[in-house]
Amino acid sequence: MVKKGEFLYEGKAKRVYRTDNPELYWLEFKDDATAFDGKKKGTITDKGYYNAQMSAYLFNLLEERGVQTHFVEKLSERELLVKGLEIIPVEIVVRNIVAGSLVKRLGVEEGTVLNKPVLEFYYKSDELNDPMINEYHIDSMGWAEQDVVDEMKEKSVKINEILKKRFQEAGILLVDFKLEYGLHRGKVLLGDEISPDTCRFWDQETKKKLDKDRFRRDMGGIEEAYREVCQRLGLDV
Repeated sequence: MVKKGEFLYEGKAKRVYRTDNPELYWLEFKDDATAFDGKKKGTITDKGYYNAQMSAYLFNLLEERGVQTHFVEKLSERELLVKGLEIIPVEIVVRNIVAGSLVKRLGVEEGTVLNKPVLEFYYKSDELNDPMINEYHIDSMGWAEQDVVDEMKEKSVKINEILKKRFQEAGILLVDFKLEYGLHRGKVLLGDEISPDTCRFWDQETKKKLDKDRFRRDMGGIEEAYREVCQRLGLDV
């Protein structure tokens, strides 16, 4: 059993600690909530608990399907043990249904089903509000080698197929979601988390929102939505 070490840093949703193994890190999920690049702040009761449970479950599912992730094991209700990553400063957003910024950018009605999944790249920078970029930027700025970008794209498509199928079984539409990757011993691994914080989930029949949009839009029922997604996946929460 690894031992929790010194506190490293605190992000918007998690605290990170060293362990007695230099290759492993201890993640603690928080109840803090932010939106609109940190302009809106609040607390969602038990968010950290739900997000840790769901992330552990979905990382396990992806590993079983051949997608390598940074996940090692669940340490407690809110804590995960993960492999240390050299973070690639490029986030990938996978879109299956039009929502969020895509509505404004393309003038397409929210809820429009895309003919095929769309992958978008964003530069990981809180100071710059994570601007949208393309592969030319990534290449020119040296943020990732082309073979790494190609692998990230291939993994993202596979992850989308796996998650869409699992959520469909739970009566949930996987509208869109954000993925972050890093390098561990030269391998590209999926990092961060998979939760209602990083995904848009809608009820398959009613299109009820079951994610952080409820916080962004002051819709209420936020904690209930997070819990409902976990319960539909069969998690004992």
